[in-house]
Amino acid sequence: MKIHILGICGTFMGGLAQILKESGHDISGADKQFYAPMSDHLKKLNIKTTEGYLVETMPDADLYIIGNALSRGNPCVENILDNKLPYKSGPEMLGEILKDRDVIAISGTHGKTSTAYMTCHILLSQGLDIGFLVGGISNMIDGSARLGEDKLFVIEADEYDSAFFDKRSKFIHYSPNTLVINNIEFDHADIFNDLNDIKRQFHHLVKIIPGNGNIIYFEDDKNILDLLSQGSWSTLIPIGENGSYQVDTKDNLIHALGKKYSLDNFEIFGAHNAKNIVAAIAAANINGVSVDSSINALKNFEGVKRRLEIKYEDSSTMIIDDFAHHPTAIKYAINAVQNKFKGSSILGLIELGSNTMSEGVHGDEVINASSALDKVIWLDSKEVLAGKCSNTYSSDNQCLELIKDDISKFDILLIMTNKNSERLWSPIIEHIKNK
Repeated sequence: MKIHILGICGTFMGGLAQILKESGHDISGADKQFYAPMSDHLKKLNIKTTEGYLVETMPDADLYIIGNALSRGNPCVENILDNKLPYKSGPEMLGEILKDRDVIAISGTHGKTSTAYMTCHILLSQGLDIGFLVGGISNMIDGSARLGEDKLFVIEADEYDSAFFDKRSKFIHYSPNTLVINNIEFDHADIFNDLNDIKRQFHHLVKIIPGNGNIIYFEDDKNILDLLSQGSWSTLIPIGENGSYQVDTKDNLIHALGKKYSLDNFEIFGAHNAKNIVAAIAAANINGVSVDSSINALKNFEGVKRRLEIKYEDSSTMIIDDFAHHPTAIKYAINAVQNKFKGSSILGLIELGSNTMSEGVHGDEVINASSALDKVIWLDSKEVLAGKCSNTYSSDNQCLELIKDDISKFDILLIMTNKNSERLWSPIIEHIKNK
């Protein structure tokens, strides 16, 4: 089948393009702009791409897949609707591919990418040719998507909507057998009115997990408990005091099926990553992998790019890049760095980059989340924090100049943004090297 993907350069759509290509389809795509690493990935796959959404450049296709970044008024979308051309959302298309697979879906506001890659890493270490689609880049797995020949398929199950014509969350389409719910908080204020809107979508997901399926969840999360109190019809596997899996952040241990395991020698660090590890181990165990095998596999797991990733280190300065863009994630990142590098002074650069953060939805929460830092520089293009915080700037250059002046006074620079972080850490590294 000839399939043309509109919005192909996004992580999800680019991964879907690879899976469709491996399924034997003829794939082309368009986007408003192409950027690495996805542009290089598509070129490697020999997928023909077109920049822009001009109708004249639209190829004839048997099916058009419309990304959720596109809406009414887009010339290609209007052409498809005017001429009644066949179209689907990306998640719906992926769901059709997954209908005969045993799907492990990793959901939640935080930790999806890391937990999904940990689960993949465990299963791949067992020699299984699993399929997967994860919204990020791992340091140890080639590519973010693969069709695979094994029955198992791991998916990062996002609660964001599927398309302008399908406002259901993406994860509704995947029909998982194993569902991990890491946590539930309010996010994506551009599509959800409140926390109850998000819980409603998760409830729809819980309702389609089969009776012989499994739901792994953290029992210390009130919002998850509220969700499950609305009804569940599958085997519940709690992580916490009442479950077979527990996290002991004080002693850096995890408990799994009656045994204790130290995380001291693991490459990745942080209390939030300890939770991610336990969730991945539980998901793998349900699907046939022993806890000991999972622990051995994860000991050398190097993490995921842009998740507490050390970008630079010399005898006096370290620069860490993290994707944190929600108050809870910011707090997780700061706590992890403080506990790992005890006694170090930390300068934080926080960008209000997500739709939710830049609209000021989280209010003072984001300020409170950063309180443990020795100093914070805010990159706030919409001036949401004006009058509330010092060191608040609307341009990259202003922030960078202040950091260049201050960085020698601190041991660690921790950059937290969900936007392109290279534009921030690259000039700072260049400055340090040229001093």
